Amino acid sequence: MKALILLSSLGVIALLAEIFSVKKLLYPIVLLGLITAFVLNVFDWDATNNIYYKMMQFDNYAVAFTGLIIVVAFLWFLMAEGFFKEESNQTDHFALVLFSLVGAVMMVSYNNMAMLFLGIEILSIPMYILAGSNKTDISSNESAFKYLIMGAFATGFLLFGIALIYGATGSFDLSEIANAVSSGTLSSIFYVGVLLMLIGMAFKVSAAPFHFWAPDVYQGAPTVVTAFMATIVKTAAFAAFLRLFSTAFMGAHDTWTNIVWVMAALTLLVGNITAVFQTSTKRMLAYSSVAHAGYMLLALLAGNSYSNSAILFYAAAYSIGSIATFCIVNIIASAKNGDGIDSFNGLGKTNPMLAIVMTIALLSLAGIPPTAGFFAKYYILTSAFVAGNVGLVLIAIIASLIGVYYYFRIIIAMYFKESATSEVVEVESNHKLLLVFVAILIVVMGLFPDCVIKLL
Repeated sequence: MKALILLSSLGVIALLAEIFSVKKLLYPIVLLGLITAFVLNVFDWDATNNIYYKMMQFDNYAVAFTGLIIVVAFLWFLMAEGFFKEESNQTDHFALVLFSLVGAVMMVSYNNMAMLFLGIEILSIPMYILAGSNKTDISSNESAFKYLIMGAFATGFLLFGIALIYGATGSFDLSEIANAVSSGTLSSIFYVGVLLMLIGMAFKVSAAPFHFWAPDVYQGAPTVVTAFMATIVKTAAFAAFLRLFSTAFMGAHDTWTNIVWVMAALTLLVGNITAVFQTSTKRMLAYSSVAHAGYMLLALLAGNSYSNSAILFYAAAYSIGSIATFCIVNIIASAKNGDGIDSFNGLGKTNPMLAIVMTIALLSLAGIPPTAGFFAKYYILTSAFVAGNVGLVLIAIIASLIGVYYYFRIIIAMYFKESATSEVVEVESNHKLLLVFVAILIVVMGLFPDCVIKLL
């Protein structure tokens, strides 16, 4: 809870920084604040009094995901330093990102439907603005518009579902809803509410067939904003998804398991197959993000003791790999005025460091050992296999093989194709340190996965 209060305070400080002329100090203040928030969050581990007014619950599940969100946010701020320097209204952008983090923390720690809704909106509304922050780019404007419209539809489904569930159970509290489900005396409107909430959450995590907004939004938004959406937003959405369906709705699993099974299979296949045909790296990574949502749906569907730790580790591995890939895509796009796969031609010769880090990150996203992505997929598939979803595991393995193809297209371009120019891609020193650290972290997590898995 202390971490949530501190992040909210940082957002307010960012709003006031313009008035008190401390804009130059804002960036180090935010980084220091995130480190402090992480430390305060650790102190909530195994806390006994972790429920606040029956609205928020900072149990170990919430603390673990909050810690992951803060760590990824710290890495993201290191990556996005140039984004804030280029903006004249940088304090507003700081505030929008920080309040999005507040919404993300609320989404992983809610104990009441009202707090789930507030968390989603506090996270989403700043993202609509950030997606369109490049006002001179029509693609950015289109991205924000589509994100807003699709987000509004998703919120409508979610609210309608919450209303029906309240009407059937008389409560917004997750534990009371779970007790009402176990009593077995619910009316049919409850099950309609569950399906509506499932649709709303599927929109938020970009699961097929509700994924169609993601590629356009990811491609049109500034690359650093896309990185934020693909990491922190997706992690928070899945943590909220899992908390809701593994607690309040687990007693009604017969209502939604078959739907989630089909949704997971579609997400895996549509995301990976469509990514094969993309020539834009950002758009390819967008469809890749859709596919990764399919893997996490496997753990949600399993609903066993492996699910929480599997999704936590997968979200960590995917987020860290995505930070590296989007950082490099942003560097290449700025240097070569394009994010096509051919922009990576010859990178292994012109900038070996970038090529090595990109290779490690792509191998992790593809699930190749000894990277973190390998064990992330291993734990996800294990949870699904133990739950008896053997057919879905086979689909996931086939989808992973397809994923290897389009990830290796970039690796082949970097090492086996010639660049049109011999110009060396320049990288700032802070980005070099970030990329080297992230690459090491990917390998370390792959060699010692128990450090994260045993948290939950």
